[in-house]
Amino acid sequence: MTTNLYDHLRAGFPADLSKPALRHPSLDSHGKGSASPHPSPLPEGEGVTTYRDVMERSARMAAALEGLGLRAGSRVGVQVEKCEDFLMLYLGCLRAGTTLVPINPSCTEKEIGYYLRDSGSEIFLCAPEHLAQLEGPAREAGARHVYSFALDGKSGSFQALAVQNPSNPDRLSATVEGAEPLAAILYTSGTTGAPKGAMLTHDNLVANTDALHTSWGWRADDVLLHALPLFHVHGLFVAATTALGMGATMIFLPRFDPDLVVRYLPESTLFFGVPTMYHRLAAEPRVTPELCRNIRLFVSGSAPLSVSDFNAFRERSGHTILERYGMTETGMNISNPLEGERKPGMIGFPLPGVDARLVDPETGADMAEGEVGEIWVRGRNVFAGYFHAPEKTAESFADGWFKTGDLGRRDPDGYYEIVGRAKDLIISGGLNVYPAEVEQALGIIEGVEDCAVIGLPDPDWGEQVAAVIIPRAGAKLTPEGITAAARALLAPYKCPRRVELVESLPRNAMGKVEKARLRQTYGALR
Repeated sequence: MTTNLYDHLRAGFPADLSKPALRHPSLDSHGKGSASPHPSPLPEGEGVTTYRDVMERSARMAAALEGLGLRAGSRVGVQVEKCEDFLMLYLGCLRAGTTLVPINPSCTEKEIGYYLRDSGSEIFLCAPEHLAQLEGPAREAGARHVYSFALDGKSGSFQALAVQNPSNPDRLSATVEGAEPLAAILYTSGTTGAPKGAMLTHDNLVANTDALHTSWGWRADDVLLHALPLFHVHGLFVAATTALGMGATMIFLPRFDPDLVVRYLPESTLFFGVPTMYHRLAAEPRVTPELCRNIRLFVSGSAPLSVSDFNAFRERSGHTILERYGMTETGMNISNPLEGERKPGMIGFPLPGVDARLVDPETGADMAEGEVGEIWVRGRNVFAGYFHAPEKTAESFADGWFKTGDLGRRDPDGYYEIVGRAKDLIISGGLNVYPAEVEQALGIIEGVEDCAVIGLPDPDWGEQVAAVIIPRAGAKLTPEGITAAARALLAPYKCPRRVELVESLPRNAMGKVEKARLRQTYGALR
């Protein structure tokens, strides 16, 4: 019998259940936070959700699911913007033994139908303004129940069902004998083929939560400034779940907003972000060592952090970002140390309970120090496989090791470094070019704001190295000038043979550059 994740988190709740689990920032009439860098400890109008509230409301959510006939193992599809009730629903799903299927709010009707159909979701919850459009497609995809997820709790919403249930904060959580219950199914980006549903068990998330509590020195008096979305591993499991399991407090921002971040940094001890957030904060003059005086840890993930942003943020804030490496399928795997050197461009060491190795994907042989190989990992954190896709699951494992598809190397001190995705590897003239290495070099050229490196078909070389670059405001960059500057930094075969200057790069919700889109766009413009 596996421990229910909720019960594991509940053991970490504070003895005084009146302690705030969530604080909600007060917003002005335009939905913006105050720009004041020194707010009062409890700004007027700020809402608070206590740990007692968390217990009571998540119990009502669980009872509402059960009242609709959902049982342990039933899938719950939900597509809503970040809100407190989403977090209560997640906990309610854990307590009822149902499986959460979170869907990115930006997904289209077609994509939603695919996720619901593939996961076999019995219920679909969505924002009230989308109910009329999505109810029919959701039912066609197999959902027996479709409700609006309305924050005002209006009649007909899922919340209206939940509040009808008597409060039973100490209700027992569901357990499943002889099986490994799923806490969530999260769909991968699907850049090659249809998206795959990664099955995350209660035990996967228990293992990851415990490893992060230990490795990042979580404390009960921590205050996490939560500015991430909740449909993704980073915001839901790495941030919110670990905070709740330590009995800490979250300042729960509706979204990343520099004004809100600046306002609440002095009251926070932790901030987790993606590289895009740090890039913007590094350019924010209000971010100073004094503003960040109470922060003990800044963490970056979900996409590689450039060395230039790493250094710029350290100069701006006085803090060295801790970069780590994880995946939808595994949660967190590798992290720079809490104590000790955090090397720019490096992701650190395997977390407790996680084994990692670098492997030649063709032969399965281990790579030597300094050589590039595919990162393979194993541990309790590694997912149970892809939902209803045994062939894809089998392809992704070898002798108990999960093949991440990420290429990396290990330096003499044992630090791991990501050099790119295996599918992004460029082979030009028979030589391997790793995009991350070229991007790091281009990032230090004066006038380069951001860049992405891709491989494009070439009749002579097989593939040519192409760079898509965003110039800094006022910079007078030219493709020829960038190519000349790159020659002083890189071997000739690594230098971009084609340079495109653009105003923006396509990114997904977690800040990762969508290189498949770039290859499609610029491959068609030869």
